[in-house]
Amino acid sequence: MSGGASRLASLEIRDYRNLAHVALALPPSGLALVGDNGQGKTNFLEAIYYFQLLRSARGTRDADAVRFGAEAFHLRGEIVAPRAAEVAIGFARSAKAKRVRIDGVPASRLSDALGMLPAVMVSPADTALAGGEPSARRRYLDVVLALTSRSYLGALQAYRTSLQHRNAAIRDIGRGRGNEEGVAVWEAPLAQHGGTLIRERRDWVAQSAGRYRELCRAIGETGASAVRYDSSAADASDPSASLTELLASRRASDIRRGATHTGPHRDTLALTLDGRELRTIGSQGQQRTSAVALRLLEAETYERCTGAAPVFLMDDPFAELDARRSAAIVEVLRHAAVGQVFLAVPKASDIPLGFTALTRAAVDGGHITMEAA
Repeated sequence: MSGGASRLASLEIRDYRNLAHVALALPPSGLALVGDNGQGKTNFLEAIYYFQLLRSARGTRDADAVRFGAEAFHLRGEIVAPRAAEVAIGFARSAKAKRVRIDGVPASRLSDALGMLPAVMVSPADTALAGGEPSARRRYLDVVLALTSRSYLGALQAYRTSLQHRNAAIRDIGRGRGNEEGVAVWEAPLAQHGGTLIRERRDWVAQSAGRYRELCRAIGETGASAVRYDSSAADASDPSASLTELLASRRASDIRRGATHTGPHRDTLALTLDGRELRTIGSQGQQRTSAVALRLLEAETYERCTGAAPVFLMDDPFAELDARRSAAIVEVLRHAAVGQVFLAVPKASDIPLGFTALTRAAVDGGHITMEAA
C-alpha cells in the first residue's frame, strides 16, 4: 500500500436491523465475526459501510433498517483515518429524515459526509454485479466515481434532477396537459451534465481495463477478461454535443414510449470473457471472480484518491467458491489496497489462513462479544 489505512476506532449501533445496542472499541487490524446466518454479522458490516455511502449497502430503505419495534436507528463512529472525526448518523421513522453530525456539528448537506470512511464491501450478492442486470454495474460506476470526484457527484445530482423533469414533461403530454417544448427545455442540462458523466466514466474504464484483466488472471481466470464502457456517446470527442443531438432526434420516440431512453442512465459497464458477455456465458465462479476484481479496483481507486486504503468488509466472501479461487483471492488481498478488515463467516474454520490473526467476535441474536485478548 502506498498510503495509510482507513480505520474505525470505535462503533456504536442502536436499533439498526436486529442490533439493539452494540458498542465496541475496534482493533486496528479489524475483526473476524463468527456466527450462524441471520444472527447479525451482515448487519454489523452494513452499519460500518453506512459511514461510506450514508445508505444501506444492500439498497434497503432507511425505514426498513430500523429495528422492529423501534422508532429510529443511530450510528456513531470514531474515524481515525484518513481523516480524524466522530460521525453520528440518525434516522427517525416519524420525521422520515436522516441527520448527520461531524464532530458534533450538523452537516449542512448530506453530501458533505459522503466517503468519510472509505470502505468496500464484498459479499456473495456481488454475483449480481457481474451476472445481473446493467443497473447494478451503472450503480457501481456511480458510487465509485461520486465518492472520488466532486465534479462527478455534482453532475450526477444535476443530471438526475433534469432527467426527472424531462420525464415528468413527457408524462404530462401523455395526460394531455403538456407540449414538446416542455420536454425540449430539459435537454440542454441533460446533455451538459450527462457529458461530464460519460467523460469521467470513460476515463476511469480506460485507466482500469488493464488492471481488471490482471486481477482476474491473478484470482485464477484463465480466459481473456475485459471491461468496456458501453454508451451511445462513448466514442464522441464531445459527449455533451453528441447527447444534444441524440436527445433531439429521439424526442418524438421518447414521447411515444413515455420516458427518456438516451443518456448515461441507460449506459452500462460491459464485462466479457474471451470476447463474450460474462453475464450470459460465465459460470458462478467466473462471475464471482469478476466481481472481486471490480471490488479490488474500487479499493485501488479510493486509495489513489484519498491516500488511504479503504476499510475492507467481507461477508462470507468465499461461499460457493472452489478452494483454488479462494486461495488465489487471499493471496491477491495480501498485496491489495486493503486497510482495516472486517470478515464475517459462519464458523471459525471458515476463516482463511491469511486472516487468522484477526481478533474474533461471536455474533448471536444481535449480540456481539469480542474474544478476550
